[in-house]
Amino acid sequence: MKSANGSVIAGVVLISLGVLLLLDRLGVMDTAAFVAPLIFAAVGVLFLSLFVRRRENWWAAIPGSVFLGLAAVITTTELTEGAWGAAFLFLFMGAGFAAVFLREPGNWWSLIPSGVMFTLAVIVALPPELQGAPTAAVLFLGLAATFGVLSLIPVRIDEAADHPARMKWPLIPAGILAVMGLIFVLQATAVLIPVDFAFPAVMILAGLALMVYAYVTHRDGRQKAHGPGTRAG
Repeated sequence: MKSANGSVIAGVVLISLGVLLLLDRLGVMDTAAFVAPLIFAAVGVLFLSLFVRRRENWWAAIPGSVFLGLAAVITTTELTEGAWGAAFLFLFMGAGFAAVFLREPGNWWSLIPSGVMFTLAVIVALPPELQGAPTAAVLFLGLAATFGVLSLIPVRIDEAADHPARMKWPLIPAGILAVMGLIFVLQATAVLIPVDFAFPAVMILAGLALMVYAYVTHRDGRQKAHGPGTRAG
């Protein structure tokens, strides 16, 4: 069955390449620009077929998304003269890492590169007049949102645990990155904060975030130790 699927994909690719080369030789259309994206798309579909076929093939979503992204970049670059091209690569890669998590929730780590890729896609798509502080704001706020989402999703870190639980540590980088993003937002909107005051403020807020995290962790530990299941000696 596996060899049959691979043969079908290879056959479709060969037929498509042959048709494109024939049209080019006959002078009907210039098809040289479509050969490379077709090959990349075929390789991407091959990896995605592995991803769909078996649950343990979650890793195939990553190279599959990369090859499909490359095909999209080349195609959009040819059609739009370079505009929006690179953004498609990051979009496909972000979707690939998200698919890894959806297929196997134990791979919660894939949400981090997924959020990073989606953030880079937005940055690349920004118009030239928004470069500078707005770009930095999008970067930090996008990363903050990534860790914020990670803290909201129940994950199973310990196989011995009865049920998934939410992680608290992503709230620390989410808070720090959000503060940095807001500083660049204020700078981008001409409500300037001097750099001499901005970074000390970030350090103070980061320290407060660490103290709050330590307090919450200590409180939860005490509640578990003195829960209804414990008995006084």
